[in-house]
Amino acid sequence: MKQSLIFLISCSLAFMSCSGDKDLEPDSNPAPTPNPSAAPVETNASNTNYRPAFTGQTRVNGVTTLARYKVDVVTTSLARPWGISSLPDGRLLVTEKAGLMRIVSNGGNISEPLTGVPQVNSSGQGGLLGVCLDPDFATNRMIYWAFSEPSPAGNQTAIAKGSLSADERALEGVAVIYRAGPAYAGNNHYGARVVFDRMGNLLVSSGERADPGIRQQAQSTDSALGKIIRITTDGQPAPANPFLSQSGVRPELYSMGHRNPQGLAIHPVTGDIWQSEHGPRGGDELNRVLAGANYGWPIITYGIDYGGQPVGSGIQQREGMEQPVYYWDPVVSPGGMTFYSGSRMAEWQNNLFIGCLSGMHIIRLVMENNRVVGEERLLANERQRFRDITQGADGALYAITDGGRLYRIDRD
Repeated sequence: MKQSLIFLISCSLAFMSCSGDKDLEPDSNPAPTPNPSAAPVETNASNTNYRPAFTGQTRVNGVTTLARYKVDVVTTSLARPWGISSLPDGRLLVTEKAGLMRIVSNGGNISEPLTGVPQVNSSGQGGLLGVCLDPDFATNRMIYWAFSEPSPAGNQTAIAKGSLSADERALEGVAVIYRAGPAYAGNNHYGARVVFDRMGNLLVSSGERADPGIRQQAQSTDSALGKIIRITTDGQPAPANPFLSQSGVRPELYSMGHRNPQGLAIHPVTGDIWQSEHGPRGGDELNRVLAGANYGWPIITYGIDYGGQPVGSGIQQREGMEQPVYYWDPVVSPGGMTFYSGSRMAEWQNNLFIGCLSGMHIIRLVMENNRVVGEERLLANERQRFRDITQGADGALYAITDGGRLYRIDRD
């Protein structure tokens, strides 16, 4: 299927955002929007009447891509894909929730599953999850991935690594290098994206495991739940981590107070770490991750619990806790995300693209000075739950959906 898409501002009224799972101070002079005459793309009622902390923190004005681009469906035959990463030769490495990892060609040919992947618990939101390549993959062929690892004590987000065999049929020398403990008997909120920072360390997003009895550990420094973790490729705490020398604190912690962080990306110019996470009913967040910062969950949030009651004390701000750069209410359920650094679509340069699950579209965010100044929703007419998105070696964007599709989005 090939189609040419030009989204007009008026189309934003048809885009729907469904309710689903899910270092900035107030500024009197926010950055100007790139299209000040456009209405916000979100038109549904909010779940709450909470007031944003600053102008432009939510429902920013809409923007529209002016250049023509095309959308191709590369394949519809994947089985619940979860993570995607681009190989140097242009093919894509894809994880499937059930525990399989495959290589997909540009023409849509799907390999047999690679052998060597450890057992996963694919119940609930678990499975074979985020994946990334070593920056030196061309020489060492190393792959890193996140998965929900079963154990007698429960399940936990784990990180493994292995090298792709010469015949591309197996992962060799596989080792689990990190486990985000404690283990827990639930099956939700693993987080589980994994990316490299500019210093060659691994960043891991770890969920707080959802349930009221354990989600408080997002605020505990002796737990890896509800955190961004920074480790070496051997699974050790990365040098210069913010809590490295503090007694009683896990040295691998980079930030805390996260709910279910399923998006993680590095800005191509600044090297800043950006992260998205699911809120409950409302309160999906986009954060710029600062070393040692606390992002508040479950003490502060712009969402409410699924039963309609406030979360905790129902507050949105507290001294010492970071505000999200942007939030959504109702939720869009943000999944994997990537910054566009290609040259084929000049107006997309350094924009952030986020795959959305309950929202069933891809969000494009235009940002200036670490603020969101424009939002666009792409591929909403496809009615797909977009799980992850990456930029390919060819400069195009590639997105996978829970329904098994792989899309290629590029200049027409």
